[in-house]
Amino acid sequence: MITAGIDCGSQNTKGVIIKDNKVVAMALLPTEFDADLAAQRVYEQALEKAGIAKTDVNRLVITGVGREIVKWGDAEINEVGAAARGAKFVLPETDTVIDMGADSCRVIRLNEDGTVMKYEVNDKCASGAGTFIEAMARALQITTEQMGEFSLRHTKELATNAQCVVFAESEVISLIHAKETREDIAYGVHMGIANRIASMIRRVGLTDHFTMVGGPAFNKGLVSCMSKVFGREIVTPENNQYISAIGAALFAAEN
Repeated sequence: MITAGIDCGSQNTKGVIIKDNKVVAMALLPTEFDADLAAQRVYEQALEKAGIAKTDVNRLVITGVGREIVKWGDAEINEVGAAARGAKFVLPETDTVIDMGADSCRVIRLNEDGTVMKYEVNDKCASGAGTFIEAMARALQITTEQMGEFSLRHTKELATNAQCVVFAESEVISLIHAKETREDIAYGVHMGIANRIASMIRRVGLTDHFTMVGGPAFNKGLVSCMSKVFGREIVTPENNQYISAIGAALFAAEN
């Protein structure tokens, strides 16, 4: 059986092809202004990489914030179900999934069989998401990729408290004027995010095997802060940006 999954994120669109329960191709493109066009191009790229024709795909499922825009899939699945399936597929021991995207964060508690037991979504504010980190990096005049590197070199235990991006930028600027280092401020930003996600984890219940997926999972400074706050190792799978697309393709095979 050949199935496909497309994750239409607010920042990037990802596509995955699964054949006989094995991932055979992945593709990623910026979503930009046209989610439907991005999904079409990602699908075509993934098919080309896999050497598979559209007519050979048994079922295509769409997920992500833009899933209602892309009308040509066979079905759709919400972000929680897709992330849960994808994470359990790549790391079977997973019992809690932290799915952090550009604009929102989800904490998903799983049963032993991988079904969703409970979840919390932080979608009212970007304070626990990638765009928040990007905004703080701009305030520090460093790149988003450098945020993690700087954070790991901190020498002081700072923690920022503001959740609104505007207020958080003001807080960061105040810390700069107070002569705090970029390293310590970056650490404080990450600790603030980790503490906010910790409150979501308390609501779903603390478990043993955390898996973090989504673009911000590449940020080693953030992952380190989260491990410190949760008192647990945070596992970040390879190619973690594709986990929800994988979950969508797995859902296609289920149906």
